[in-house]
Amino acid sequence: MRMLVLAGGFGTRLQTAVAAVPKALAPVGATPFLHLQIEHWIAQGIRSFVFLLYHQAEHIIGYLQSQQTGLLKDCRIEWVIEPTPMDTGGAVAHAVKELNLTNDFLLTNADTWLGTGVMALTQKASPAMAVVRLANIERYGQVHFDGDSRVTAFAEKNTHPEPGWINAGLCRLNAELFSDWDGRPFSLERDLFCTLVRQAVLQAVPLQTDFMDIGIPEDYYRFCHWIESGRQGQLCS
Repeated sequence: MRMLVLAGGFGTRLQTAVAAVPKALAPVGATPFLHLQIEHWIAQGIRSFVFLLYHQAEHIIGYLQSQQTGLLKDCRIEWVIEPTPMDTGGAVAHAVKELNLTNDFLLTNADTWLGTGVMALTQKASPAMAVVRLANIERYGQVHFDGDSRVTAFAEKNTHPEPGWINAGLCRLNAELFSDWDGRPFSLERDLFCTLVRQAVLQAVPLQTDFMDIGIPEDYYRFCHWIESGRQGQLCS
């Protein structure tokens, strides 16, 4: 199955720690974070990638080209550059249109590490969203779902720590969901996913696995330490 990778963000919150390269290429020791991601996705069976780019796109393209005879030698690699920032939903809709996509695809974030999930999502029907349970969801909105794993609501970020389920940054969608796109920016989280919840069609896929969003320096450094320690212990942000 083809995987679309959101990698066009500005990475503003991480710039105090990583300023010279886009967030996806943040160094983990001597290795770009994206290298570890791709290696991990390939190990889970993905061989076809589309990178959705905007900010510092040339850096990511250069990295991908450098790996075409190495890490990516047996993979199909494409990229789509947004003409202007279109938010997460607009970036996906633009790629669907540019590539004339018609089938299901996986969608993930370049800056979110997820220990497992690809196999679980490929076995579900679209639309489906991986979710993970964290002890502290203060940085994230909460995902509520019922006994049939149907997503029933999204809650806004909390101002105090509490446990809960969050969007893990990996989902299975169908190109038809973007067929009515009007060309304007929109958010997957605030717009598309909320619409799917109202339609009672979005499935949650609960995972018990490592999770880390490297979007802030504290969690980026935590991920680096986890890799340098040989991936010892549980990883969660």
